Amino acid sequence: MKQAEKHSGGWLFKEEPEHYSFSDLVRDGQTVWSGVTNSLARQNLRKIRKGDRVLYYHTGKERAIVGEMRVVEGPGPDPESDDPKAVVVTVKAVKPWPHPVSLERIKQEPALASWELVRISRLSVMPVTAEQWAKLEEMGARPS
Repeated sequence: MKQAEKHSGGWLFKEEPEHYSFSDLVRDGQTVWSGVTNSLARQNLRKIRKGDRVLYYHTGKERAIVGEMRVVEGPGPDPESDDPKAVVVTVKAVKPWPHPVSLERIKQEPALASWELVRISRLSVMPVTAEQWAKLEEMGARPS
């Protein structure tokens, strides 16, 4: 990675792969990320800015980080919702990760023990610090 490409962390979004998987996003190129109803997750969505990096996490049976996205637009109101608090961002696929990083592996990593993914299991949008991102990228570069 070139020095200019270094990042200050990013975000993690969760989704059921049966509903919309990372491969669906790759096929579509980009999508509007909507349907977030949890108050804390919505607060997090409102903090996201164009250009932010996002990890794509498959929930359900897989429970693993499988790819990376980038925010191309947002945040903004959800035009499809009657809920005035509903917020959306538009994301595009960047790349699948060479090796998915499972929740089981994440829980075994002491540097990630205090992360919301481990502590608040139902939260669907959460920040990722630069240190966490670096550790996760390192883990995704090698098989489990």
